[in-house]
Amino acid sequence: MSPKPSRASAPIAQPDKEKPLTEDIRLLGRILGDVIREQEGAPMFELIELIRQLSVAFRRHADESADKTLKKLLKGLSGQQTVSVIRAFTYFSHLVNLAEDQHHIRRRAVHERAGHLQAGSLSMTLQRLEKAGIAPEAVVQTLADAHISPVLTAHPTEVQRKSILDAERDIARLLAEREHLLPRELAENELQIRARVTQLWQTRLLRYTKLTVADEIENALSYYQSTFLAEIPRLYRDLEEGLGEAAADGVAPFLRMGQWIGGDRDGNPNVTAETLELAVRSQSDMVLRHHLTQLHRLGAELSVSAILTPVSPAMQALAERSPDQSPHREDEPYRRALTGMYARLAATLTELTGGEAARHAVAPQDPYSGPDELLADLRTIETSLLAHHGAHLVRGRLKPLIRAVEVFGFHLATVDLRQSSDKHEEVVAELLAQARIEADYSALDEAAKRAVLLRQLDDARPLRVPGIAYSAHTRGELAIFETARWARERFGPATIRHAIISHTETVSDLLEVLLLQKEVGLMHGLLGESATTDLIVVPLFETIEDLRNAAPIMRDYYALPGVRAMVQRGAADGYSEQDIMLGYSDSNKDGGIFTSNWELYRAETELVKLFDELNEHTEKPLQLRMFHGRGGTVGRGGGPSYQAILAQPPGTVRGQIRLTEQGEVIGSKYANPEIGRRNLETLVAATLEATLLQPTRNAPKAFLEAAAALSADSMAAYRALVYDTPRFPEYFFAATPIREIAELNIGSRPASRKATQKIEDLRAIPWGFSWGQCRLTLPGWYGFGSAVQTFLKAGGTKEQAQRKELLKKMFRQWPFFSTLLSNMDMVMAKSDLALASRYAELVEDKRLRAKVFSAIEAEWHRTAEALTLITGEKKRLVDNEALQRSVRHRFPYIDPLHHLQVELVRRHRAGELDQEDQKVRRGIHLSINGIAAGLRNTG
Repeated sequence: MSPKPSRASAPIAQPDKEKPLTEDIRLLGRILGDVIREQEGAPMFELIELIRQLSVAFRRHADESADKTLKKLLKGLSGQQTVSVIRAFTYFSHLVNLAEDQHHIRRRAVHERAGHLQAGSLSMTLQRLEKAGIAPEAVVQTLADAHISPVLTAHPTEVQRKSILDAERDIARLLAEREHLLPRELAENELQIRARVTQLWQTRLLRYTKLTVADEIENALSYYQSTFLAEIPRLYRDLEEGLGEAAADGVAPFLRMGQWIGGDRDGNPNVTAETLELAVRSQSDMVLRHHLTQLHRLGAELSVSAILTPVSPAMQALAERSPDQSPHREDEPYRRALTGMYARLAATLTELTGGEAARHAVAPQDPYSGPDELLADLRTIETSLLAHHGAHLVRGRLKPLIRAVEVFGFHLATVDLRQSSDKHEEVVAELLAQARIEADYSALDEAAKRAVLLRQLDDARPLRVPGIAYSAHTRGELAIFETARWARERFGPATIRHAIISHTETVSDLLEVLLLQKEVGLMHGLLGESATTDLIVVPLFETIEDLRNAAPIMRDYYALPGVRAMVQRGAADGYSEQDIMLGYSDSNKDGGIFTSNWELYRAETELVKLFDELNEHTEKPLQLRMFHGRGGTVGRGGGPSYQAILAQPPGTVRGQIRLTEQGEVIGSKYANPEIGRRNLETLVAATLEATLLQPTRNAPKAFLEAAAALSADSMAAYRALVYDTPRFPEYFFAATPIREIAELNIGSRPASRKATQKIEDLRAIPWGFSWGQCRLTLPGWYGFGSAVQTFLKAGGTKEQAQRKELLKKMFRQWPFFSTLLSNMDMVMAKSDLALASRYAELVEDKRLRAKVFSAIEAEWHRTAEALTLITGEKKRLVDNEALQRSVRHRFPYIDPLHHLQVELVRRHRAGELDQEDQKVRRGIHLSINGIAAGLRNTG
C-alpha cells in the first residue's frame, strides 16, 4: 500500500506473464495508500505500512524478529488504530481479488489469441466431442433434453454489502479499460479508480442492522443485472456458433437460473408467504424492465425504412396493430411495431408487479398474456429481417433479447420452496387432528403414517375445517403453498417448480408434501386415479445415514400405488421429472470430508441404478436429476465445478444437473461479468463432457473396497474428535470466532438451528466458515490422514506395499479420488498451523486446549504425509499455478488481520466494556470480512 515497494516486499522472481498482475496490485495498493494518507493522516499510513512490511518480511523471508515485532506492535494498538488497520488490509484483500479476476480474464484472452484452448471452455469441449466422433447434431439433441441450473442461495456467511459490490464492480471495469487506453487517458482512468477507492474508504463495510430477506433478494438480483441477463444469451450465441449448421435453428433453452432466496424457510423464520411474494414480484419487475430497456434500444437501432427495404406481411401486420400513429415513423414498420410491443410490455409490468415503465411513446395497453406472445412478436421481426438482408441487425441485440425472453420469461428465475420435514409433519398432524381423522399422527409408526396419507391422497375432500383457528405455524406453511399456486398462475409455471424437503428420512416425508399440495390446489386429481402435481417433490438427503437410505426410500416411494404413474404423467407443465437433492455440507459435518464424498458417490450410483430399473420397459421414462447442495468451500462440498462434474459416478449426469451457489462465493464467481460467463460456460462444458464423453467408468472393485475402508476409518477419526472428545464444543466455540460470526448482520437466518452449543444443531455453513477464519479449514481434510495410516498398516510388508501402490493407482485413474485429493490439497495449502495456534490460545482451559489442538495438529501432519505419499508431491498446489500465485500475493496481507482478530476477540470476551468496546466489536467484524475476502473459497 506504499507508493514505492519496500525492500521487504520486493517481488520474487516470476515469469513475465505475472507482470501485469503485479502492476495492477501495485497500482491499487498505491491508490489505497494515498487515500489512507489523505483520509487518516500520515502517522496512520506509516503505521499501516510498517505492519505491511513486517508481515511481508515474516511470510516471505521467515524473519522471526519481524514476527516478534509485529505481534508486539499489533497488541499495543488502540481500538481506533485497530479498526483503521483492519479496514486497510481488508480493502487491500478486496482490491487484490479484483486484480486477480482481471488477470484471469487477461490470461484467457492471451490463450485464445494464441489458439490455445483451455479445459472447461466450450471451444475445448466441442473440439473434444468432434475428435470423439460425436456429431454436432448429437450435441444439439443432447442440449434439447438437458437441464443445467445454478441455484443462488442466501446463507449466513454472505459478508458483502451491495454498496461495496457496486463500487468494486466499477473498479473492476476501470481496471479492465486500462488494457486499451492511450497514455494520456491512463491518468484520467486512475483518477476515476481513486474516486471509487475513496468511496470504499468512506463507506461502511458492515451493516448496522440485521440483513433481511428483502436485502438478500436485492443483493441476489444485482448479479442478474450485472451478469446473468447479458451473459447467458451470449453463452448460447457462442455455443450455437461453435456448433455451426447443426444449430442453425438455435439450441433449445437448457440453461436456467434457480433461486432459494425468499422460498427457503428451513431454519429461517423470516421467510414467509410475504417474502415469497416479494421475491417473485421483484424478479418479475427486474426481468420485465430488462426486456423493456432492450425493446427501447432495439427501436433506436431498427430505423429501417419500408421505402428502401421491404418487410414481410406478418411484420407489416405487426406494425399496423401498433397504436403508434406518429407520421415521423410512418415508413418505419420495425419502430412502429416495437413501440406497440413496448406499450404492451409496459402494461404487463403494471399488471404483474404494479410497476411503471420509464418511457411512454404511447400509453401502456393490451398486456401480454405471457412470454410466448412477446416471443412470437420478436420472432416476427427476426424472420422479416433475415428475409430482407438484415441478418447483421439480428445478431447484436434482437437475438440476445429473444434468448433472454426464452430463458428468463417474465419470472427471471425458478424460486424453490424448502422446509424441514418435521415442520411439514407438524402441519399435517394438526390438519388430521382438527379434521378428527387421526388424533396423534406424529406418534404413528412409518407404516401407519403412510396408510393415513395414502387414504387422504385418494380422498377428494380437503382437510381444513371452516371456522377452526389453526396455529400460526400451520397457517404460515399453508400460506407458502397458496402463494406458490398464485405465483405460478400469475408469472408462469416456471416461477416455482420444486418443493424441497430438508432432512428427508422416510417415505412419509414425501407423501406429506403431496398432501399439502393437494390441500391448496397444487395437486390435481387423486393419487390412485389421474393425479398430477404442479411442484416436484424433492427429497434432500443430508446426513450420512440419510444418504445411505436414499435409494431404499425412493424405491419404496415409487412402489406405492399411484406414485410412479403420477410422476410419469408429468407435472401440469408437462415434465416427467424427479429431482433428488444431496447435501454436501451437512454430510461433511456429520461424517468428515472423505466419508461425505464417498457416501454421496454411493448414493448417486444406487439412485441411478434404481431409476434405470424403473425405466425398463416403459414408454415414458422418469427423468432423474441430481441436485447437488454444494457449498463454495471444499468442506461444504465446493471446489472447482468442472472437475467435480467430470468426477461424478458413471451415468449420473446425463445432461441433467442442478447445483447450489452459496453465500460469499456467489460474489467471487459472478460479480464480474466475464468471470461469471466463464463459470457458467464451465458448467455447460462439464455437463456435455460428462454426458457424451463419459469420462468416468465404473471403478474397479479394488478401488471401491479401498474407498469403503478409508471412509470407515476417516469417519471414525473425525467423529472421535468432533463428537466423542469431551468438551470439544467448548473448544470450538472458544478457538474460532463462531460467537462473533453469529453476532454479525450478514444473513437473515440464525447460525444455529437451536439455542444450544451442540455441534449437531449448528448449521454447516457457519461451522465451515469458522474453521476457515482460524485457518485450520478442518472440515476440508480432517480424518483422511488417519484413514490412510490405518489402511497401510494392515497386513505384512508385501501387502502394505501393494496397498500403497493401489492408492497411487486410484489417484492416477479414478477421477472421484483424484478430485477429492486435489481439493484437500487446496484447503491444506490455505491452512496455517502457526496462525491456528494463536486462535487456540483463546481457549482458557490449557489442558483442553493442548488436548484438542495437538490432536488436530497431528492429524494435519498425517494428512499432509498421506497426500505426499499418494500424489508424489511434497509441496501443495503443484498443479494449480493460479492458486499458487494467489497465495503468494495475498497471504502476507491477511496475516495481520488474523493477529488483530485474535487480540480483539480476547479483549471482547474478557469483558472490556469501556468506551472502546464498540470499536473492538467493529474491528472483529471487519476482520471477519477481510479474512473471508482474502481467502475467497475457504470463508
